[in-house]
Amino acid sequence: MATLRLGDVAPDFTAQSSQGEINFHEFLGDSWGILFSHPADYTPVCTTELGTVAKYKDEFEKRNTKVIALSVDGVESHKGWINDINETQNTSVNFPIIADEDRKIAQLYDMIHPNADATLTVRSVYVIAPDKTIKLMITYPASTGRNFDELLRVIDSLQLTAYHKVATPANWKHGEEVVISPAISSEDAKNIFIKGFKEVKPYLRLTPQPNID
Repeated sequence: MATLRLGDVAPDFTAQSSQGEINFHEFLGDSWGILFSHPADYTPVCTTELGTVAKYKDEFEKRNTKVIALSVDGVESHKGWINDINETQNTSVNFPIIADEDRKIAQLYDMIHPNADATLTVRSVYVIAPDKTIKLMITYPASTGRNFDELLRVIDSLQLTAYHKVATPANWKHGEEVVISPAISSEDAKNIFIKGFKEVKPYLRLTPQPNID
């Protein structure tokens, strides 16, 4: 199995889900996407995670981002579990959960780490751009729930840096100063960054976030 790396095209697949048959690339369309896996249905941490994602629907939509989950359990199990999620998390699951009983997709995306667990998926996260390339990969152990505020922050950074010649510094949040790409001369930066910039060092130049007023 080839290792997936940043910049690779996310492997396409067709699978059954809690919302019917889904072709992954067609599902994403022109949107950004998050594919994330869960060790199993009816597990406590996963229940809180899927409830949280449902509550963040508006935030993902603002960012033109579709979310889709995966578990190695079947469709009927997913549907029963969704009822529990909705009840315990006071929400309504509004995204598909892929059924991957034969673990083909989990293998395709290297979601099973045998030294951690031979059969269950770890908590993998893939952020995928509209051109279907992988822009971010994070792997959490089964025991640690994900921080979806961090995933929103990362998507903000990815979308900003994809369309502007900047990078985002440590702990950056939407609306804060960003770093000008070292490939741009200070002379060119004066024309590109009309809000101005400050030079801390020749290689460290800060400018207000360019895509907001």
